[in-house]
Amino acid sequence: MNAAPLVFDDLTLGYERHPAVHHLSAAIPAGALVGVVGPNGAGKSTLLKGIAGELRPLDGHIRLPVAQRGQIAYMPQRSELDASFPVSVFDMAAMGLWREIGAFGRLDAARRARVAAALEAVELTGFAARPIGSLSGGQLQRARFARLILQDAPLILLDEPFAAIDARTVDDLVALILRWHDEGRTILAVAHDLTQVRRHFPTSLLLARELVAFGPTAEVLTEPLLARARQLSEAFDEHAHECERPEAA
Repeated sequence: MNAAPLVFDDLTLGYERHPAVHHLSAAIPAGALVGVVGPNGAGKSTLLKGIAGELRPLDGHIRLPVAQRGQIAYMPQRSELDASFPVSVFDMAAMGLWREIGAFGRLDAARRARVAAALEAVELTGFAARPIGSLSGGQLQRARFARLILQDAPLILLDEPFAAIDARTVDDLVALILRWHDEGRTILAVAHDLTQVRRHFPTSLLLARELVAFGPTAEVLTEPLLARARQLSEAFDEHAHECERPEAA
């Protein structure tokens, strides 16, 4: 994997020019496993959307290593997925090959075998033909992780990957994330369970619309810093001034 860091350079992100993340500066080392934490409304999901390219910065920059440009695996919150969409578990996982084969690419025998192997890796062998709407919450999350496996990206963004799923599925998905970390991939995961973050994520980024702390998890997830994050979040002015959108380059 590429050794260059992911850099936030005085980054401001928001919606309709109202900032949700203010003037964030930090450098995420290549291969880091980072828990993105903070109170509700702290800008955690907004940050991931910005890295993924779904939001254009209102100010500042996101600097991606050359090897990661166009090679980001992004899993938004499960609430953003329409589980009623008529697609099978196999086809949903196979979407992870989109960058490789394009929208109208053909799944040859070798690629179909890779999809089957990804489903086996998340313990969904035998579920390939089932519609995603028939899955439990944990099974659906496993299918989404199978898609991530097939994307095979150096930078992985996970928005609340452990929300509302059973404990066994959490353990299995954590094991998969740790394997990706061992492979040298850079992983940022939004998480609310601080016990999970302390146990599995060596690095944490604590947000409260602005950066509160970034560094080793034991030094970031302290009661004084968590209290500071809560205070900043409670004091946030919902009627904050609009930011000027930068002119296109």
